Parts: sequence; C-alpha cells; structure tokens
Amino acid sequence: MGKMIRVQRRGKGSHSFTNPPNTYKAEVAFGKPVGENKQVGEVIEFIDDPGHSAPLMRIKYDDLRENILIAPEGIKIGDRIQEGRNADVLLGSILPLGSIPDGMLIYNIEVTPGDGGRMARASGSYATVLAHSGEKVSVMMPSKKTLYMSSECRAEIGAVAGGGKEAQPILKAGKHHYMMHAVNGYWPGHRGVKSNPVDHPFGGKQHHKGFSSMVSRNAPPGAKVGHIAARRVGRRKRG
Repeated sequence: MGKMIRVQRRGKGSHSFTNPPNTYKAEVAFGKPVGENKQVGEVIEFIDDPGHSAPLMRIKYDDLRENILIAPEGIKIGDRIQEGRNADVLLGSILPLGSIPDGMLIYNIEVTPGDGGRMARASGSYATVLAHSGEKVSVMMPSKKTLYMSSECRAEIGAVAGGGKEAQPILKAGKHHYMMHAVNGYWPGHRGVKSNPVDHPFGGKQHHKGFSSMVSRNAPPGAKVGHIAARRVGRRKRG
C-alpha cells in the first residue's frame, strides 16, 4: 500500500493543477549566438507576463529582428543593448561569461552554451562573476554557491527587475489564488492532520497513520517513500 503522493496528483494534469490555456504571453530565451559580430537593439516595450515574476522587455534590433528578454533593474524604453562577444558591457547586454569582467552582476545565465538562459531569472535575483581561469569562469549564484561554468555560456548584464514585489501585502486570499494558479503553483497548502479521514492518511485527529507505512517493492517510483519492502514495521511487543 503506497502513500498519498501529491506530486502524482499534480502530474495527472487535472484542472486543479494546470494553468489556464493561452495565459503566458512570451517565452524568454536568447537567440542563436552571434559570435564575433556585435548586434545592437533598442527597448521598445515592457510586457507584464503572469507566467514570469519579473517584467519582460521587447527588443528590436537594427536588422529588424525582435526578441523578448527579461528586463533588468533600471532600464527604460529607448535604451539600447548590445549582443555578441565584442559587445559593450551595458545594462541588459548579452555577452559570453568570458567577456564579462570580474565583479559584474549578471542574470539569465546559460547552463550550457546555446540553451537560451536558465539560471538567475526570478525577480530581484542576480549572480556575480568572481574570476576567470582559462576556459572556465567562477560565478557566485543567488544561493551564494559558486559554480564553475564554461566561458562560452551567455548572460545578461545587471539584476532582474521587480525585486520589491514581495514587500507589498497581497491582502486577499482570492488574489493569492489567481497568482498561484497562473504559474501552476499548489496553493493553499494544508497539514494532513487537519484533513478528514477520507481525504488524508493523517486525517481525523488521530495523530498516527492508522495503517502500515510499508511500501511494496513493486510500487511505482513516485510511491517509493518511507519503509520500502521492510521486514516489519511498528514497535516490538514486550515479553
């Protein structure tokens, strides 16, 4: 007998755990690497996307190509950014880590060269370039952990905008509901002991499960938690 795994319920894909269709406005990613060339673009619009915690910006390049990126703190409409290995270090510009000087704040960092940016993308977050060593660059992430990354991985200059959004109180539970529903988040969370016996193994204020916590060896991977194929469970009887 397995346990009630909330992750399995979410993975099923019911309406309770999926965001409304056509909610997200844009997918944020870098374009193809431009190599030694330097491309210049201008910020023409800001986008409020419920699927992202930070505001987005629409960039129009000199070759009439457009792209949507995460906006850094302090940028405004009309500012120009650059992209490429020889680009200037400007707010919002896209450069490989090997071309970014030590001590610079960066965000939207690629894990592998060409993946479009995956790390340090939440509102208010940023990483710091610590040092360069050959083909590797040490970067201190928002968690204060240091990673050694390829110098070909690209990143944007600055810190992600919208860092103070959590300082404003939400005030209403309904607003919080729609905020979490837009990003496919599980809310509200509750304790199992507060549930009814039919809804949760811990329900009914019994302060214990009421059944064995042993899981079959043949259970699916999501249910293999706790005592897996144990010889016995529970307290030993005296005497």
